[in-house]
Order: sequence, then structure tokens, then C-alpha cells
Amino acid sequence: QVQLVESGGGLVQPGGSLRLSCAASGTIFSVYIMGWYRQAPGKQRQLVATITSGGLTNYADSVKGRFTISRDNTKNTVLLQMNSLKPEDTAVYYCNAYSRATGINYWGQGTQVTVSS
Repeated sequence: QVQLVESGGGLVQPGGSLRLSCAASGTIFSVYIMGWYRQAPGKQRQLVATITSGGLTNYADSVKGRFTISRDNTKNTVLLQMNSLKPEDTAVYYCNAYSRATGINYWGQGTQVTVSS
């Protein structure tokens, strides 16, 4: 069982930055692929970025060059640094943990990011 708790969301002006943090507990953090997803009102949840235990990353085209995902396996945390934010980045952002061994996904409760002037 994995518990994920996100923090760091909020209101920011276009062009600004935010850093989201996800703290994981209840498992061996390093075995999971960690990721961030987002869901805007009326839209499906979509991938933002993922990172493997070895540090390999994958990004949605819409955030490449602006967002950076990182993880600290010693602290059981995953971060999402978001720069040059745009209004279309407005969404609820969810932390995800995926186990390739079991095929199970775990989700956090989500944190709201609003980009608006």
C-alpha cells in the first residue's frame, strides 16, 4: 500500500513558477515509477511527466522545456518544478506511483494549480 500526499499548488500569474511536492509513505519508494498527471475541468486526466527509479524521465509535449520532474529516493519524494506557466496549465495535479511488478497505480488527493492574471 502506498500513500501519496501532494503540496505546493496555488495561484500564480502567467510566466510564473511553482514547485509541487509529493511525499510517499508505506512502501519501498524506489521500486515505483513516479509521475505527475493533471486534470482540467471537463477534460480527462493526462500525463504531465514520469520518472523511473533510475532517473529516466518522460514529459508531455506541452510541458517539455518548462517543467522538470525529479525524485529523491532517500526522502521518498518526487518534485515537479513548473516554470513559464501558462493559463492552460491550470488543473488539479495528481501524484502517481506505478508498480510494474504488480500493475497497480496509486494516486494522491490532488493539488490545485491556477494560472491567471
